[in-house]
Amino acid sequence: MNDRAVVTGFQHEGHNHQNCQDEALSRADAVCKARGVRLTALRRRVLELVWTSHEPVKAYELLERLRTERANVTPPTVYRALEFLLAQGLVHRLESLNAYLGCGAPQHEHPAQFLICERCQAVAELSDADISATIDRKARELGFRMAQQTIEITGLCPACSV
Repeated sequence: MNDRAVVTGFQHEGHNHQNCQDEALSRADAVCKARGVRLTALRRRVLELVWTSHEPVKAYELLERLRTERANVTPPTVYRALEFLLAQGLVHRLESLNAYLGCGAPQHEHPAQFLICERCQAVAELSDADISATIDRKARELGFRMAQQTIEITGLCPACSV
């Protein structure tokens, strides 16, 4: 990962989301190809639906959207697609919201910090090495071996705090 702490910021008026979504899908194709895994049509469609906006989306919302296109889609189908996308680092799961969000840097494994707006559910993704190092150091001081580091912070985004 590069030294940028902000992976995906809060979106502003005039944000070209179609370009953003196209880039995310292109990165996903490249990541899967490089790793020798298949981004099937269904997995790609689920990822596309996750990237419909920069807001977290719940699995059952994805299921409802998919059912308008494919009548035989079941919850296990969606969950299997999400498990694949999680395993490849293409999406993140926000535990506090029980929802999924597209990863802004899937080509790099990285600890993530999320700023989640309590009002509009907008999310910014950070990957700040200083924050990660501090938590890692404190955990080691306590004899704790971390498996994964994801931090979710709630508050108000710039649009909602005015």
